[in-house]
Amino acid sequence: MALAKITSVSGRAVYVPGNDIDTDRIIPARFMKCVTFDGLGEFLFYDVRKNADGSDKAHPLNEARFKGATILLSGLNFGCGSSREHAPQAIQKYGFRAVVAEGFAEIFFGNCTTLGIPCMVAKREDIARIAEAVNANPQLEVTLDLDAREIRFGGQVVKATLRESDRDALVNGRWDAIGELLDGRSAIQATAAKLPYLAA
Repeated sequence: MALAKITSVSGRAVYVPGNDIDTDRIIPARFMKCVTFDGLGEFLFYDVRKNADGSDKAHPLNEARFKGATILLSGLNFGCGSSREHAPQAIQKYGFRAVVAEGFAEIFFGNCTTLGIPCMVAKREDIARIAEAVNANPQLEVTLDLDAREIRFGGQVVKATLRESDRDALVNGRWDAIGELLDGRSAIQATAAKLPYLAA
């Protein structure tokens, strides 16, 4: 199975403000008892989105105008805290295909890349410009261009960065190491058959 080459992501966006949004806020630990990651999306940001009785709190993801957004905007050091893979999985299962922030925690960033989720870094003032435009028009299309290293929205363009090794993996369809191994299964088996210490 060839991996998709992710050169750009386009869609509607939603701004979830805040710095140091950690993985426990992204997906609270009590929801990590699942055998698979399926269904984690409904618990994304659960404790800041829901009251104890399950009713909605005031939160951007609870606003009808942002339903269906596929690009998440946020602040500095997004995804810090524990290294739980459940956090990017919950983001993906909710429906997000990319994240833009002022900065990312290292392990979270890597976990997103292996799911094919680009994490682009932009300046605070530029994210504020995108958020302002999206708040004014939630239907506005936002495009993350990994090749040009820029974000386009409503006739405006801002620069954004992405670690080169991860950008290269995404745009060339090499972002899932396990997928690459599976693609090379026949070559692996052929090599293994030539190794005398693996002979039956």
